[in-house]
Amino acid sequence: MRQASEQAGEHGLPAGGGEPEETDAGPTEARRALTRLCLAGRTVRPVGEMLRFVVAPDGRVVPDLAGKLPGRGAWVGATRAELELALKKKAFGRAFRGKGRAEAGLIELVDALLEKDVLGALGFANKAGQLVTGTTKVAEALTGGAAILVHASDAARDGVAKLDALARRVGEAEGKEIAFVNSLSGVQLDLALGRANVVHAALLAHPTSAGFLARVRRLESWRAG
Repeated sequence: MRQASEQAGEHGLPAGGGEPEETDAGPTEARRALTRLCLAGRTVRPVGEMLRFVVAPDGRVVPDLAGKLPGRGAWVGATRAELELALKKKAFGRAFRGKGRAEAGLIELVDALLEKDVLGALGFANKAGQLVTGTTKVAEALTGGAAILVHASDAARDGVAKLDALARRVGEAEGKEIAFVNSLSGVQLDLALGRANVVHAALLAHPTSAGFLARVRRLESWRAG
């Protein structure tokens, strides 16, 4: 019986069966969970496709990107459209039994935090020595084991096309896939890396690079739905 109860908790289901619970019991359970109920679509989804929200001490509903904030947590699919739907349905008020206040700026707050998380991860990869910038160095990195090619979203098309073509040739020759990222502006890249006029960058295969890629894909998915 105990094992069945633990498995139910991992999937956001009540131990005795019935409807999935709208909130988890806290961050420990949240980190252990495999799936949770999405407040927007009312479907049980993998937690990797969702965002957790908790009630702050001042009563505001706030995002918990790392899944570590105390208190019961409610989950919504990790897209802007799903959060908009949850807010329209006043789903947080129901899930938190009237104790949570979802303010108008919640969507913008989530967007800003996801973006900050991406830029922080990129800066971390840079500090770990896993990133190079500049057309020449990026081209050298692509032939020397780079795993991710980054272009500023406002980069010149001819420069992007040349490096993309090189990345594809290298990938085909070595039987690997180089990831492409072009959703960050030059200003954002400058901010993350602490240098000016960053247009192209390459990241080597490394856990910090993988962390950046996972976060930037989450941000892209959030914005595109």
